Amino acid sequence: MGHDHDHDHDQDQDQDHSDVPPPLALRVKALQSVLAAKSIVSEATVDRIVDAYEHRIGPHLGAGVIARAWIDPAFRERLLADGTEAARDHGIRGLDPGVRLVVVENTADVHNVVVCTLCSCYPLQLLGMPPVWYKSAPYRSRVVQDPRGVLAEFGTDVDDDVEVRVWDSNSEVRYLVLPERPAGTDELDEAALAALVGRNAMVGVEHVLPPADPPPAP
Repeated sequence: MGHDHDHDHDQDQDQDHSDVPPPLALRVKALQSVLAAKSIVSEATVDRIVDAYEHRIGPHLGAGVIARAWIDPAFRERLLADGTEAARDHGIRGLDPGVRLVVVENTADVHNVVVCTLCSCYPLQLLGMPPVWYKSAPYRSRVVQDPRGVLAEFGTDVDDDVEVRVWDSNSEVRYLVLPERPAGTDELDEAALAALVGRNAMVGVEHVLPPADPPPAP
């Protein structure tokens, strides 16, 4: 149970407190309990919200938008011109009113990466809940000061002649990266392309990689 003792008496279990939830989790649980006790929100409601973000709202929606842009030039142009309307046309619901979605495109000459230096502004409806690293103070500060260094820590190498642009999300604008389509995917359909696109690529800290196995011959 995470300690160095050889014996297994009950009183020795978890002596290093490795199973104790972190302070933030404890605060969230306490707040949830108070809201439920006051009948402000039920635990069932909280469970439904969590389930929605884990299974119905998430990176697969953003990946679908990216895949459509890769195979449909007209949609790609609309997406870059007005990300909000193009996402709605693609069936994305629940976009925050008054908040614009701006899509920036990675090319052979430009690599884009997204941050929120003030808090954790993020296109939830397309990418789901933001990862812990996106909300962390080190990422929020360092990606502005040393974007290439941060990208390298994600395993993403950007050539010296490629411009790196950092986009700062805020309460009025959310940014989404349209990654470069990987080579060797000409034979893939829209669903197969979407399966290649991960959340990190749509934030800009990783590239979209080609499939491990080549597509079967037609």
